[in-house]
Formats: sequence, structure tokens, C-alpha cells
Amino acid sequence: MKVIVDTSVWSLAFRRREVVKTPEVVALVGLVEQGLVVLLGPVRQEVLSGIKHREQFERLRERLATFPDLELTTRDFETAAGLCNLCITKGVQAAHTDFLIAAAATIRGYAVLSADRDFKNIARIVSVRTYEER
Repeated sequence: MKVIVDTSVWSLAFRRREVVKTPEVVALVGLVEQGLVVLLGPVRQEVLSGIKHREQFERLRERLATFPDLELTTRDFETAAGLCNLCITKGVQAAHTDFLIAAAATIRGYAVLSADRDFKNIARIVSVRTYEER
């Protein structure tokens, strides 16, 4: 099964001076080795945003370039909005990118690897599969 990796995991793996060996980063390495990682353009943008040094930006851009973006459709964006609306009525809030990730994963039957609680909260309301290392 393919796994969409959230910004929180990419940031742990690449944006810090030293790699933090969290369970999510260990899972990311395994998923990369198996060729199961999926990247969304908005996640790529989030990961690359806010980098002050051009050299660091280019190194990270080159690392991420090995992962093509999943092509998103109108259905993904409309589903994301619907998930957002539903979750808000249940008291769960998250970033719009998180709902887009959840929508893309749900539509395609993919899982989501994240290091933050938003996806666990979203998964309580809608049937998005979170990746748990086996």
C-alpha cells in the first residue's frame, strides 16, 4: 500500500541539523526503500517554505525531487473541503493541507504517515487510514 507522507515527518527527517530517529522517521526510511512513498505538491511547498539559506533550500529540493507529486484532481479538493466541514462540526480542526492529504489518501486507499495528532483526530471522524509501522 502506498503512503502519503505529511510535512511533519519530512521536517523531522530533513529540516533539522541532525536527523531525529523517531518512529515516523524510521518508518519513512523503510517506506522509501520499498518505493511506497507518495508526495503531494502542497506538502512539498510546506517543506521547502521558510528556508533562509539558498544552499540548504537547494539540497532539500534535490532530495525531494526524487519523489514525483501525486496528481491531484477537483475530486480531491472537493473531498478535502467536505472532510474539513464534517470534522469542524465534530469539533476537530486541522490545516487545509491535512484535509487534502486525508482526502487524497481516502480516495486512493492509501495510508498517511504523520508525526502530529491531527490525522489521528481526523481518523476518529472519517475513515482515513494512518500508517502504523508493522
